Amino acid sequence: MKGATVEQLPKLGLGVGLRSSHFNHITQHWPDVEWFEAISENFMDSGGRPGYVLKQIAERYPVVLHGVSMSIGSSDPLNLTYLKKLKKLADEVNAVWVSDHLCWTGTLGINSHDLLPVPLNEDSLNYIAQRVVQVQELLERPLILENPSTYLRFNNSTMSEPDFLRALTQQTGCGLLLDVNNVYVSCFNAGNSALDYLSAFPFERVVQLHLAGHQHCGTHIIDTHDKPVSAQVWELFRYAWQQTQGASTLLEWDGDVPEFEVVHNEINKAKTFMQGEIKESSLPDTGSLSKSALSNPVDFLVEEIRTQSHYEVS
Repeated sequence: MKGATVEQLPKLGLGVGLRSSHFNHITQHWPDVEWFEAISENFMDSGGRPGYVLKQIAERYPVVLHGVSMSIGSSDPLNLTYLKKLKKLADEVNAVWVSDHLCWTGTLGINSHDLLPVPLNEDSLNYIAQRVVQVQELLERPLILENPSTYLRFNNSTMSEPDFLRALTQQTGCGLLLDVNNVYVSCFNAGNSALDYLSAFPFERVVQLHLAGHQHCGTHIIDTHDKPVSAQVWELFRYAWQQTQGASTLLEWDGDVPEFEVVHNEINKAKTFMQGEIKESSLPDTGSLSKSALSNPVDFLVEEIRTQSHYEVS
């Protein structure tokens, strides 16, 4: 919503990530979905059928744009060409909000096609905050930033991620997209408590929640978005949803994407986890140790990577 503050953004209910393999189903059946999230980069430079379908969908459903290439934490200058295209798309589809990740995706003009973590300290906070302010001025709306999935920690990080994000919202007025699966993945990989992480999170700034599946490799977890949501993540969602008092919630499914009904049924499971007390320790893990995969977003952004994203562990 152009010109809106974070506090004015609506609660949209349960949504589904828009994927091209579902275009025909959606435009033929107009399913009973409360809203869609579109990957910004998949539509910024594409006219033709993708752009036509998105505009048709935007006429019938609320649409949110979710980006993977803003690179808000990069040492490169902000890409003004990218941001102008993003603003144009957001205006065209009347995007309810625009989100991206607390990460960097490349430097020196090279795009890694992955969401890379940033050190969390006062220097990076001040640097990223001034870039967020620039982005918001250009987009004429608050930026919504997502906690990324991570696999390491920096020695020069002096702040926890919840504290960093709270300070960032206080300096810039931006909102937050809390990816509950990313919380579980990052905390498991770091050996931390996901509940402790959530207990410290600034829920008052959360506009949206993300859910997704992951791949449990025993010693670590990879954020793959290629299977149903795990039992532990559902329990964390229960806690997060209650703390946000019903933030808009969306399911991401980007690898081995099943038919639309399967994805839709998966997000509707959220209704059974919106009440009650958290029972994380009593539920089994649903992860598989049978294969490994690259983390998102490369799976669905780059065709040649997507087709080679899975390989068997020898």
